Amino acid sequence: MSLLDKLDAVAAARKALLPEGVDVFGIPIGQIYSATEAKIGDRRILFLGTNNYLGLTFAPECLRAAHEALESEGTGTTGSRMASGSYGGHRALEREFANFYNCLSCIVFTTGYQANLATISGLAGAGDVVLIDGDSHASIYDGCRLSGAEIIRFRHNDMTDLDKRLRRLGERSRSTLIIVEGIYSMLGDRAPLADIVRLKDAYHSTLLLDEAHSLGVLGRTGQGLVEETGLIGGVDFITGTFSKSLGGIGGYCVSNHPQLDQLRYVSRPYIFTASPSPATIASTRAALKLLHDGTGLREQLWKNAHQLYSRLQELGYQLGPEPSPIVATILDTPQQALALWNGLLEHGIYVNLMLPPAAPDGKSLVRCSVSAAHTSEQMDYAGQAFAELRGTIFQ
Repeated sequence: MSLLDKLDAVAAARKALLPEGVDVFGIPIGQIYSATEAKIGDRRILFLGTNNYLGLTFAPECLRAAHEALESEGTGTTGSRMASGSYGGHRALEREFANFYNCLSCIVFTTGYQANLATISGLAGAGDVVLIDGDSHASIYDGCRLSGAEIIRFRHNDMTDLDKRLRRLGERSRSTLIIVEGIYSMLGDRAPLADIVRLKDAYHSTLLLDEAHSLGVLGRTGQGLVEETGLIGGVDFITGTFSKSLGGIGGYCVSNHPQLDQLRYVSRPYIFTASPSPATIASTRAALKLLHDGTGLREQLWKNAHQLYSRLQELGYQLGPEPSPIVATILDTPQQALALWNGLLEHGIYVNLMLPPAAPDGKSLVRCSVSAAHTSEQMDYAGQAFAELRGTIFQ
């Protein structure tokens, strides 16, 4: 089979799954009206498939900051952070993130994906071990592959399995990087951080926590799972993204280890990627201030999340194990998931479709992402749509 034949096989599989020709994984959004509404085709739809947890994409403070940076510094840096791409705003945002976490230092990256690629491959290498949760994001898997370290998976959130694998490593556990996530993107469940920190300390390993989906969502000031649990001192490195609660694009790593700054000189994704645009940096700085002070936003976010989760639970849908801004409906087959996705779109609701192997355990998911910007009435409407569709999906 040639290289192009492999892509033909992908096209055939896609056509078999999507006979109606609807581009589920790339449906064009014609216009964005707000953090919760958009236009698809000729219809105004409810946006329930973004990661805009705090609804900051249209925050006046962020728009104003981005506009001012665009006018004063141009559209892009055209250089990597190691060349001409470190502007004053990049360094200022790094200081602000370090202060936000009360950490020694921070590195800002161009994407959240790159933050994991760069941090993991910079920390671990040949002869080391990366021990990762089986439900880890693709950026974590790819960062591990790029590192050249031995990759070992433990069963999702299974501390007995993690303990067993650390014990088997013997002295190698000291050169092991454990990687987990604050909130997992598929089912919205959290890592049992206290148990993970205990095992990390017992085996003298290093711990990286990806707070991509928990930044702005958990904790009094929105730091994430480390703040909710009070365990920031037990986590060696924290990575995250600007593309969810902060409403932009980019990524970061913070740490109290003074060696973090040396990653700039050994991490190929950092060295060879153009830096974030000045407008992106400016809007992220404004969003970080709003996130820090956003207690009311977090309260509204969780009110909406509980409302939708409870309604779908009442309807008998199989959901993730705990309420979360990620409300995932678990279905046995891709055909069921596609039917539910299409039905919701016909009701004017856009959600995410997740199919194997992206979805765990061979299941398929229809994933809703709740925002603080959603209204109670919008949550009611979504719940009613799920109610009307349930009979047709499981007949």
